Amino acid sequence: MNQSPAFAHISNEIINEYIQTLLEQERCAQTAKKYRRDLIRLMGFSPDGVLTKSLLVQWKETLILRYAPATVNTILAAVNGFLKYIGAFQLQLKPLRIQRSLFCKPERELTRNEYTQLVKQAMRQNDIQTALIIQTICSTGIRVSELQFITAEAVKLSYAQIRNKGKIRYVFLPKQLCQLLTRYLKQHKKKTGPVFTTRTGRPIHRINIWKSMKKLCSKAGIACSKVFPHNLRHLFARTHYAVHHNLGYLADILGHSDTNTTRIYTIESGITHAQQVDRLNLLVQTTCTQFRFKPIYTTK
Repeated sequence: MNQSPAFAHISNEIINEYIQTLLEQERCAQTAKKYRRDLIRLMGFSPDGVLTKSLLVQWKETLILRYAPATVNTILAAVNGFLKYIGAFQLQLKPLRIQRSLFCKPERELTRNEYTQLVKQAMRQNDIQTALIIQTICSTGIRVSELQFITAEAVKLSYAQIRNKGKIRYVFLPKQLCQLLTRYLKQHKKKTGPVFTTRTGRPIHRINIWKSMKKLCSKAGIACSKVFPHNLRHLFARTHYAVHHNLGYLADILGHSDTNTTRIYTIESGITHAQQVDRLNLLVQTTCTQFRFKPIYTTK
């Protein structure tokens, strides 16, 4: 499709064509769904369906005011992919340059102790399924969307074949996890298929897992901002890296093509970073009483 470099058109029909192309390229269905949502929002910003460089820059500024930089870049990626598809290369927007953070915010970091409290609270509430889901994600490092690949067959083999984002990888299941899941499968009389399903036998949706985890927060005494499925994956990554110090191996386990992505997962909290700096012991004088400050005079 040829478009003038000065402007381009956006409509439901063109968006549908683009999304269909993504699916035919075997892009993740969730990614395609998000791209569609982002493009529809952009279309709402242009009532007449005409995209110009000035309009796109203005729209980008509204995104910056509303979303976190990383979120803005994911939206821009969706729009730039669409503009490339329709041949409007000169309208593409530059992503925000984000300096890699040295540490993660404490209000977002789920600690190992908090993870333990979360599981214990689920057990106290007799929510065995949620307790096992939390432990399965955290002990394997899988994405919540990959939970469907933890099957009865995988439990028997002690490893699961994960298919995601056009790639296949194998994830080993800890021995103790296999024992817990085997007991759970026997109780629910399951011999094949995904371990965690709804009453109708369908894999549990990520939103339901998210809701179940959030219900545990208040009684477990954990901030809600820390409790979500993907944070369990981060806890796995930090714990694994602290033990093995092998970023490449960890990237393979997590299914990352770029170790720079994996590096983000291994970032420690600000408290840990501060303790590491303190241990350098690079101060010569350590008490303020050793200093005698002289007044500073200025000359006219």
